[in-house]
This record gives sequence, structure tokens and C-alpha cells, in this order.
Amino acid sequence: MKKMLLRPFTLLAATLAAAAAAAAGAAEFADGTTDLRKPRFVSVKRGSAMMRTGPGERFPIMWEYKRPGLPMEILKEYEIWRQVRDPDGVTGWMNKALLTGQRTGIVRDQVRLLYVAPDMKSRIGWRIAPDAVVTITLCEDLWCRVSKDGKSGYILRSQMWGTYQREKIEG
Repeated sequence: MKKMLLRPFTLLAATLAAAAAAAAGAAEFADGTTDLRKPRFVSVKRGSAMMRTGPGERFPIMWEYKRPGLPMEILKEYEIWRQVRDPDGVTGWMNKALLTGQRTGIVRDQVRLLYVAPDMKSRIGWRIAPDAVVTITLCEDLWCRVSKDGKSGYILRSQMWGTYQREKIEG
């Protein structure tokens, strides 16, 4: 009886996940994996996301992340589980429901300057603190346009974690 009650929800969840993957231009397979490239960057969806030592709830929790938008790098997929690496290089497994395709970055090392144009000779728009999580709206060549708290500007790609060298991001 319990399985009968859960089954429609499971089918609905699988259908919704497949629709989301299709909307993103990706195929989601019956086992929960996708045809999206690996590695790739994603971000933490909610304010509490558990990283486990292996791909399943039976594996111990290594870390609990309480920072929505924190960028993660997906290294592998196994059913509904994603092997991820965090900005500090810690690797573990997360349920795909805890992650989103929204592109974010984390500012590295020190206070950084954000410019009004992708040019160091342009006016400085604002300064941003180290470890700040930003939304990435555009990346081309050496520069990325990012936003946080209603402000936006350009940062050198090398000054944040969450993109690959020369990766083009539009969105």
C-alpha cells in the first residue's frame, strides 16, 4: 500500500526532472543521470545541503553546506547522485535535488575590484569581499560579468572559482 502511494509521486518527480533537463537542452535518463558534460559547474539550491562519502543515503554525511548559491563542480554522476567538488577542493556526493544549474562563483583570496566594463582601464564599479558568492551572468575570454545584491560588474575570471578557463557563459 505504501509503495502505491509513493509511486505516483516518484513518477511525477521523474517526469518533472526530465522536463527540467529537456528545457536545459539535456537528456535525463531513467537511472537519473544526464548527458550533460562532466565536469561542469552548478550551485547549491537550498540553505542546507548534505555532502556524503558515497552515492546514497546509507553513506555518512561529511559536510552540511548552509550557503545557497555556493558553486560546486560536478565530476561524476551515479543515478540521482552527483560527485561534487567544493571551492576548497573537498570531494563527496550530493543528491541532484540539492543542486541547480544556476551559475555562481566565489571570489578568491582578497577584496577584488569590479569594473563597469571588461577592461582594467574602465571605471571601478565596486569592491567585493573575499568568499562572496556572486551570480555569473556572462563570461567571455578573461572577464565575467557578475551580480550580487543588485550590483553588477566585471571581474577577472581568475579572481573567482566557478568557471573554466575560456568557458563562454551567456545567461
